[in-house]
Amino acid sequence: MINLQRTGDATSDAIKVLLYGGPGVGKTSQAATLPDPVILSAEAGLLSIADANLPFVVIKSMDDLREAYSWLINSDEAKAFKTVMLDSISEIAEVCLATEKAKAKDPRQAYGEMQTTMTEVVRLFRDIPDKHVVFTAKMEKATDEMGRMLYSPSMPGNKTAQALPYFFDEVLALRVEKDADGHPQRGIMAQPDGLWTAKDRSGKLDAWEPAHLGDIIKKIGG
Repeated sequence: MINLQRTGDATSDAIKVLLYGGPGVGKTSQAATLPDPVILSAEAGLLSIADANLPFVVIKSMDDLREAYSWLINSDEAKAFKTVMLDSISEIAEVCLATEKAKAKDPRQAYGEMQTTMTEVVRLFRDIPDKHVVFTAKMEKATDEMGRMLYSPSMPGNKTAQALPYFFDEVLALRVEKDADGHPQRGIMAQPDGLWTAKDRSGKLDAWEPAHLGDIIKKIGG
């Protein structure tokens, strides 16, 4: 039997976000702004939030990632967490690619298997019910045919990188820019400008938001 619904009834209690930016801009530090987070850490960059004393799980292999997913879905312990942060999906993809390269004779096959696996991983974690999920990603720079510098989330393999933003309603760029007095200011870009990849399907965010991901989730309705 068809379950006919209306878009006005759609809720955004669990927000799924892709947050990317250059090195040192504070992507990992955003975990401290999130409601009751647990971090799946594939990068050695947790010193910036040492004072926050947040719980984390180290991800060194795809088996670690699968075990973490099972724990998040099935364990009573994981019910206490309202947000899952994967830090970073770029690094996890590198781990996946290294695993596939060790098994494949043809590098092209390794990239194809990595893309298939990472598509599954992104969908599985994105669709975890009743939890906000934040994927951090490294930043990719590329030059277009007009010589302009373009900025987007970074993943190994062009196809994987190009596909990543399509999995999310919220793609946010964490940036540090200098103000009129030359002082660095950190902000989150939620709308594209032709150079930076960004999107906000909720329609509730301004082009620029303060660098506080927890407040952004509240603003969207999570």
